[in-house]
Amino acid sequence: MQDINIKITDRNGETHEIVAPTDMAMNLMEVVRSYELAEEGTIGICGGMAMCASCQCYVTSDTELPEMSEDEDAMLAEAFDVEDNSRLGCQIQMTPEMEGLEVTLAPES
Repeated sequence: MQDINIKITDRNGETHEIVAPTDMAMNLMEVVRSYELAEEGTIGICGGMAMCASCQCYVTSDTELPEMSEDEDAMLAEAFDVEDNSRLGCQIQMTPEMEGLEVTLAPES
């Protein structure tokens, strides 16, 4: 088991230093939900299927992320408040390579 350290800035601007497990097949959206860093019912509405963009975040670290899937790219093309560093949290798996990841949750749309 290997835990990683990540930083998540919530929608109120508060930064949380989180220890996330890499052995539970969790994604960033699930970590945000498990730590209750977004109001209930405002993140992961589609259940992590890249179909709603409620888990959009801005990656503020230089962590190398997996390439964006076509589904994620298509969803972000229709989402609000999209920036060049936008990604869907449900598509970022918690792996040892994500050590030091820093993200800011996008505003609720």
